Amino acid sequence: MLLDDKQLWESVLVDIELSFPRAIFSMWFKHTEILRQEDGLVYVGVQSEFVKTWLLEKHHKTLLKLLREKSPGTRALEYVVSKNHDVNKKRDIPVPTRREEMENTLPFEGLYINKEDNLNPRYVFDSFVIGSFNELAYAAAQAIIKKPGIVYNPLYVFGDTGHGKTHLIQAIGNALRSSGPSRRIYYVTSEKFLMDYVNALQNNKVNVFKESYRKYDILIMDDVQFLSKKEKTQEELFHLFNHLSDNNKQIVFSSDKHPSYLPDVESRLRSRFSAGMVVEITAPETESRVAILRAKARQLHFEVSDETIGYLSNLPENNIRQLEGILNTIFCQAQLKQRELSLIEIKTLIKDTQKPRKAVSVKEVIKTVATFYHLDEEIIYEKTRRKEVVKPRQLIMYILREDLHVSYPTIGAKLGGRDHTTVIHSCDKVKNDLKTNNELVSEVEQIRLLLK
Repeated sequence: MLLDDKQLWESVLVDIELSFPRAIFSMWFKHTEILRQEDGLVYVGVQSEFVKTWLLEKHHKTLLKLLREKSPGTRALEYVVSKNHDVNKKRDIPVPTRREEMENTLPFEGLYINKEDNLNPRYVFDSFVIGSFNELAYAAAQAIIKKPGIVYNPLYVFGDTGHGKTHLIQAIGNALRSSGPSRRIYYVTSEKFLMDYVNALQNNKVNVFKESYRKYDILIMDDVQFLSKKEKTQEELFHLFNHLSDNNKQIVFSSDKHPSYLPDVESRLRSRFSAGMVVEITAPETESRVAILRAKARQLHFEVSDETIGYLSNLPENNIRQLEGILNTIFCQAQLKQRELSLIEIKTLIKDTQKPRKAVSVKEVIKTVATFYHLDEEIIYEKTRRKEVVKPRQLIMYILREDLHVSYPTIGAKLGGRDHTTVIHSCDKVKNDLKTNNELVSEVEQIRLLLK
């Protein structure tokens, strides 16, 4: 049965609501609707430019996937800002021209990625914060921009997730494109390179694959650690490397590990990775964290007090993405409340979003909470409604959902086959109790510490 616009989007939102905390759903998804469909292009109305940008950057793939599952004819998804947006009122909307679409992509500049080079225009050196944690990598990048293919070839940048590697290597590509528009530049993830090679094998087009990559003057490959155990793909990369290097074509790699410590990668390829310049981007120190937060606030056009910046810069998170995510959360709350948040409110907001620092299994959460409340682990799974069991069980559901992002149906299945609506109710109850029950707040904090 074909669904009309309202039914189709409601079906999508049901799946979304089961996958995200209620606050996140209300903030980003609740006040949206399908405005019109045309030739497989779905126009979704949103209430602000910020929501449009957030959905596009964070949830676009998920929404498009759900739409295609429920309406196979869907080709693409566009977000349209309507100042007078009303989800309960259906209305016509003019088809935006390409010029209007480009103008409406702000406030975040450069969301359009050029398919010819895959570079994101947002990643430029103007927005790249330099500190002691990345200054060597920055200096190497600047040397490459002056003499691509001659110095530091290849450049291999490594470091933990969220320290700015992708920003740096894409900024190199964007700078080289600006200084030499005729240069053939290509940014690719190792996963995309792998899939291109597999598709070429399946379609007997390996020679086409080889030539398509050998034509570039600058090749930038992200996350090469994912080529571990992919022997044939590693061999192709080895030969591609030799061809580009022999012709003085610049190559840039990123990874989460030094070449010497890449597991299941051929020694000859690891040797090539180390042949030019290997630089590490470490965790940012306090001064750099302050600069990063201020730069992010400027990008958001968000006034943040020195007190707040100081507090955020001393949080235990050393991941730049985490810091920016925290600032995004504060910004969203300030926009919703239409006022500046106090430091106490910010501390409460951050405390509510803290997660365990390590990968934790469902079993470990159940065991930790049961031990904390002096209960036999097995009683958690039983259908009993005894008060001393119900509270720990609800806290387990809350932590699994809020900290580990386990879906409601999965939580129910893991805890004795309970219905997902029971899980939703339990999580909501804990959230509400945390607002007024300081003893419960303390207990949750202690349990989270035990899980770290």
